[in-house]
Amino acid sequence: MTTPRTIECALPARQRRCRRPAPQPRAAIGPGRVPRVTRLLALALRLDRLVRTGAIADYATLARLGHVSRARVSQILSLLLLAPDIQETLLFLPPTERGRDTIRLRQLQSLAAIPDWRRQRGLWQELCSSTGPRTARPPAGE
Repeated sequence: MTTPRTIECALPARQRRCRRPAPQPRAAIGPGRVPRVTRLLALALRLDRLVRTGAIADYATLARLGHVSRARVSQILSLLLLAPDIQETLLFLPPTERGRDTIRLRQLQSLAAIPDWRRQRGLWQELCSSTGPRTARPPAGE
């Protein structure tokens, strides 16, 4: 025979969760994607800053941490050898809406190998005129 019993347990009070403020709506992002060379140049600027500030010892360490070869790090960092106005133009390229990007890293590597910025700018203008209307305009002043 079973006898019913009443057992009282004190349960811990529920903790009120902190209410987070509602997330701010993001600015409308246009169609398309950021061109690869734009992302690579932004990465090059970031990696260079990490080494210059001493957060990372050297480029070999960057390669090891990024699981890429030292040659790949050099390819990416070679974008920093471009004239500043060309770099600025690359950072603000219009989004690629469909298909391949109009400017590729290989084209920019040959441009960055030229130490004279005036020659770089002339070749950049040729590159912009040959790649079609989706490419950003050449830098002003040339």
